[in-house]
Parts: sequence; structure tokens; C-alpha cells
Amino acid sequence: MKRIAYSLMLALFLAGCGNTWHGVKSDAEAAADWTKEKVNQGASYVKEKTE
Repeated sequence: MKRIAYSLMLALFLAGCGNTWHGVKSDAEAAADWTKEKVNQGASYVKEKTE
């Protein structure tokens, strides 16, 4: 019974780490799309909304 519980916890841990890694990879790939122009455009939008 202990082995089953440990196996289940290990499987859940590995699945969580795998999902996190895929998220990190997609964020890193999308980071190349962020140019200065896009960042400044987002900053000006936030500035307009807070005024």
C-alpha cells in the first residue's frame, strides 16, 4: 500500500514538473516576440487607464 501511495505521489510530481517545463518553453519562445515597441505600447495603455 505504501508503494502505491509513493508511486502515485511521484507520478503527480512528475506530471506537474512536465507541465511547468512546457510553460517555460512556450514563454521563452514567445519572449522573442516582445519588442521595445510592444512593451512601450503596453506601458502607455496602462498609463492611460490609470489616469
